[in-house]
Amino acid sequence: MVIDCRHPASLARFWAAALDGYAVAPYDEEELARLRANGIDDPEDDPTVLVEGGPPRLFFQLVPERKIVKNRLHLDLRADDLDAEIVRLTGLGATVLATYDDWVVLADPEGNEFCVF
Repeated sequence: MVIDCRHPASLARFWAAALDGYAVAPYDEEELARLRANGIDDPEDDPTVLVEGGPPRLFFQLVPERKIVKNRLHLDLRADDLDAEIVRLTGLGATVLATYDDWVVLADPEGNEFCVF
């Protein structure tokens, strides 16, 4: 899955922390050399950051424009304790957009909507 964003490294860190068992893919020397060959000296400026941990793998891709309209695709997450999960996710930088009886709609730090059930 590819997610367009303004700052791939920080959004990748958010989702790696939000999803159980996921992590930002490590940078080995070969990958760092590839970045340097493209004029990128710091992985924080990497225009494509991979988060892995199971299917799906998430690629965060730099795009110049900000998110303007509602997502056409979003992730749904399940939680054993909805209230505790909302506290955890907002602590990571998510924003609550709407609350319903059995789920909550949130936005990640760049405004991409997702639901927690």
